[in-house]
Amino acid sequence: MGLLIRKAAFLPPYADHSPRAATPATPGRPFRSRHPTEGPPTVDAMTPRFDLIGMATTDMARTLGFYRRLGLDIPPGAESQPHVEVTLPGGIRIAWDDAEMVRSFDPDWTPPTGGPRHSLAFRCTDPAEVDRWYAELTEAGYEGHLKPWDAFWGQRYAVLHDPDGNGVDLFAPLPEAG
Repeated sequence: MGLLIRKAAFLPPYADHSPRAATPATPGRPFRSRHPTEGPPTVDAMTPRFDLIGMATTDMARTLGFYRRLGLDIPPGAESQPHVEVTLPGGIRIAWDDAEMVRSFDPDWTPPTGGPRHSLAFRCTDPAEVDRWYAELTEAGYEGHLKPWDAFWGQRYAVLHDPDGNGVDLFAPLPEAG
């Protein structure tokens, strides 16, 4: 099981309704744009690259235990650190900071309240895996939010909350009805 990571698609020229033409990037070269009256394309600026998902936690050990159960390779002993980060397959990193670490650079920070503001989605190999992982995690004491169901969009789906209330989705494609 691993995180589902989709590659961003480039928009065709003028798709953002701007007055600038766009030239799709080629591998190893930056995205280039040009104004229609300025001649050949030039590099305007490097575009920021999505690199890390950061989350604050109020219980590092319990949070890391949850994500270890989902297959993330988190080093032993990491739970004693105020900041932990792991590189996922594909190069994206996920990081956790304990509340004290967050307050070291944002003294007025308080944990959010209410429902989750984001979720991480883990693709399972098949619908039975969704059920198995949901059962394993809830039996281990983690909060199940929505029990597994066959979603109208063609996936077996379930939603849990990690120890800090962040949404964690489990899904797998449903077999096609024949």
